[in-house]
Amino acid sequence: MEAMTSTIKGWIENPAKFARSHGISVSPASNVADPDEQIHILIVEGFLLYNYPPLMDVYNNCYYISIPYEECKRRRSTRQYTVPDPPGLFDGHVWPMYLKHRKEMEESCFNIKYLDGLKSKEEMYNQVYEDIQNTLLNRL
Repeated sequence: MEAMTSTIKGWIENPAKFARSHGISVSPASNVADPDEQIHILIVEGFLLYNYPPLMDVYNNCYYISIPYEECKRRRSTRQYTVPDPPGLFDGHVWPMYLKHRKEMEESCFNIKYLDGLKSKEEMYNQVYEDIQNTLLNRL
């Protein structure tokens, strides 16, 4: 987690330089004269990130995809792992740890926006995309 924190903070300091140093081409925004005025968006994924204090101050928007127990168990059972889950792993470990970390996250007082994991990927994408657009428009 420390390496990821360092990477994220490096991106925050200079997103364009960071992208170039990682082989990502950055095309200049044609209507922004000052490169420092450009908008850069970094998406960090992983539900445990909301429980990691060194990263708490870097998030602007937080999203959490939630699904009910039955759907989570069904999806987990369809995954193909190199080493298959032993019997009882989901009920004995996976789901209890999910609940534990979710409770910790909710107690952190973050402004988390919950997404319905039963919706299609496209619907969730559109919801987040619209929210980010609104956030950016409100900054102008």
